[in-house]
Amino acid sequence: MSSSASLSPGGAAFASNPAPAAALAQATPRAPRILSIDILRGLVMLVMLLDHVRETLYLHLQVSDPMSVATTPPEVFFSRLAAHFCAPAFVFLTGLSAWLYANPPSGTPRPVKSFLIKRGLLLLALEFTVITFAWSGDLPPRVIYLQVIWAIGLSMIVLALMSGLPRLLLAAIGFVIVFGHNALAGLSFAPDSPFYLPWTLLLHRGPVIAEGALQIKLTYPVLPWIGVILLGWVAAPLYAHTVASSRRVKALLALGAGCLALLLVLRGFNLYGENAPWEYGATRVHTVMSFLNFTKYPPSLDFLLMTLGTALLLLAAFERTDNRATRFLSTFGGAPMFYYIGHLLLLLALYKLGLAVFGPNQGSRFGVAPEQFWVVWVATVVLIPVLYFPCRAFARYKRSSKQAWVRYF
Repeated sequence: MSSSASLSPGGAAFASNPAPAAALAQATPRAPRILSIDILRGLVMLVMLLDHVRETLYLHLQVSDPMSVATTPPEVFFSRLAAHFCAPAFVFLTGLSAWLYANPPSGTPRPVKSFLIKRGLLLLALEFTVITFAWSGDLPPRVIYLQVIWAIGLSMIVLALMSGLPRLLLAAIGFVIVFGHNALAGLSFAPDSPFYLPWTLLLHRGPVIAEGALQIKLTYPVLPWIGVILLGWVAAPLYAHTVASSRRVKALLALGAGCLALLLVLRGFNLYGENAPWEYGATRVHTVMSFLNFTKYPPSLDFLLMTLGTALLLLAAFERTDNRATRFLSTFGGAPMFYYIGHLLLLLALYKLGLAVFGPNQGSRFGVAPEQFWVVWVATVVLIPVLYFPCRAFARYKRSSKQAWVRYF
């Protein structure tokens, strides 16, 4: 375990488990990592890999948001649906880990504001530089997409500024944002309006700079993610060292089941929480697809109930699970930022290699044919061990190193 906590990104949440401060680490045994957090993070990181392989090899057949049930093949739909769990879990765990950093087992609170601001600014800098290059391969870039790392970084800064507020007030703000933002989904402003830019940053996906040599487009409006990170902070005391594991599991199960039960009611009757109503399809599969077809940009209430509810149930399930599979997953979860940047650069290199060898075989791009989506699954499985060993080596180095820069990864 590293000598200090690391809050780093998921697309793909990228917050490493907190560890004792360096001075305490030298004086007392290091507190064990909360493996269930690493396991969940590792699981969603591998699911994220599947989605990013899809975007690398299948980008010529893009999916909309929400997806088109009529035109999206089921194998593509459910692969994309699985990836929906990544960002909410990452952002929620970021808030949770921030509270654990601020409230270590030693009982002596640590100042968290500067910690979160510095890491948030680092994530913003990475989004505009390294991650933009890893997605596009262009240097200098023609378009910068503000995506999940942007959302996590900005949410961390907002959390830093609000961290001193009472927990009940933060809970109220988080719930109002998560449950209330859907009521504003139909509100938009013209690009020449003075309200366009702040509204785009908060709740309306769109271009920030639409013309010129460098364009900026926002994919992740940040307001709902601020609500999620606040709820992660509020839920974190369940992981205090004074809370028994059995009590934590019961609370996680109740919260997760409550989220999914509310989802069934809201979605089942098309009441509230998703602007795209579901309907019966030509087949049972298409009916299920329609029911589970939620808006991600920005994440609707139903989207968050499904993803966070499932994440809470998985945290409960992983609480007392220790086997080869979970230890394998926790290795990825212990090096989240390293993994995130590394897997994007690896996919970029493989795409450039495929383009050089086979040429643009899908229009202007290199990729797989529509009927060959299975290649995406196979490629994902092949890449997992390729990424595992560097992540394991870096996680071990991070645990043993006293270098300050390691904390950022």
